Amino acid sequence: MNVSKDKVISLTYELRAENNTGKVIEIVKEDNPLNFIFGAGYLLPKFESNLDGLKKGDSFEFTLKSADAYGEYDETAIIEVPKNVFMVDGKIEDSILKIGNNIPMQDNQGNKLNGKVLEINDTAVKMDFNHPLAGTNLFFAGNVFDVREATTDELAQGLHHSCCESEGDCNDGGCDCGCH
Repeated sequence: MNVSKDKVISLTYELRAENNTGKVIEIVKEDNPLNFIFGAGYLLPKFESNLDGLKKGDSFEFTLKSADAYGEYDETAIIEVPKNVFMVDGKIEDSILKIGNNIPMQDNQGNKLNGKVLEINDTAVKMDFNHPLAGTNLFFAGNVFDVREATTDELAQGLHHSCCESEGDCNDGGCDCGCH
């Protein structure tokens, strides 16, 4: 059975920054493969297009340019947020305001996003809302562990996947398993 729309795909892979010798970002092994419904919009489109037509046991290697992954690094995504935004019960929540912390936030349209604290001053917090992998080419090397038909329930409700055995940036928001 080949990788195609509405099939459940299980992958193992190694993700590296830039190329096959770059920093390891993520390793997904057989004991906890990435499972997803192909063509359901869970993963980056170019990631899926590189897997299309493969079958169980096939290996793959490909690079996604940053523009096809998490985008180019955008200087305009660095924003000063008023410090009072971090008030909880009338008091600034200092425990979360630490340089390097990733803080889940919402924009004024209710979209969820993560911001990394870059600087803190008396009135504002400078945050970077770029994806942690923005501006980074992604090199994937792995294997198609399994391909099967999706059940009716999986197609209706989605397939919740997990994948990460971290080798680095997962706890800093970098573990995305090719997700967007």
